[in-house]
Amino acid sequence: MTDGTTGGRPGRGDTGPDRARLILGGVAAAVLLAIIGAAGGWVLAGDQEFRPGPVSSGAAGTPLPSPTVQTSPPLERPTPNTATTPSSSPSPSRPTGLTVPDLVGADFEEAREELRDLGLGWQLVFGSGDSASVRSTDPAPGTPVRRGVTVKINVAGAAPPNEVPDLTGETCHEARDELVDEGFSPRYPNGRSGTVTSQQPPGGTVGRWNDVVQIWCGTPPSADASAPAP
Repeated sequence: MTDGTTGGRPGRGDTGPDRARLILGGVAAAVLLAIIGAAGGWVLAGDQEFRPGPVSSGAAGTPLPSPTVQTSPPLERPTPNTATTPSSSPSPSRPTGLTVPDLVGADFEEAREELRDLGLGWQLVFGSGDSASVRSTDPAPGTPVRRGVTVKINVAGAAPPNEVPDLTGETCHEARDELVDEGFSPRYPNGRSGTVTSQQPPGGTVGRWNDVVQIWCGTPPSADASAPAP
């Protein structure tokens, strides 16, 4: 039976496990240090901003040209023509403050007088039936207009009877105004100067609103011209 010594020196049999543990511990520490070093390098690399590297040179040491980016030329704003002189005439659409009044429901004669007072013309368009009230106007109520514009008055009923005035001996201008006031449409076969020498239909004839009345001014009409149209 031995005590583990040989020739007075300790034997090798009791040193195997301790040696293995030392070797394994050293290997583990080396691996751990390698992992820590790699991780630290990755973190440091991630904190660095990306900077383009130096331009590589060609075979002869000449720097390679950087790639050319093709862009469109800037659009040029057209130069205004300053030689054009603006017109000094007033714009036809300049507001005048005058609008078509609301005439719907009013008697057509009253509506006509209101338009006359505003300096507007009128055109009566009759319908059918017995109503004398205004059904609508064109332009519509509230539409901005200028003086002299004709407003169409649409009457709900038919044109009522109307007696033709006697115009003989009046000036052509006076006869014209009287016919318009009485609701007739004057016509001038031989002009508008002088006095009225004849008319057709004659005074006292019962017609209707908007009927045409011919008046001859200055020169008496011939027998054929004074004959009523068929």
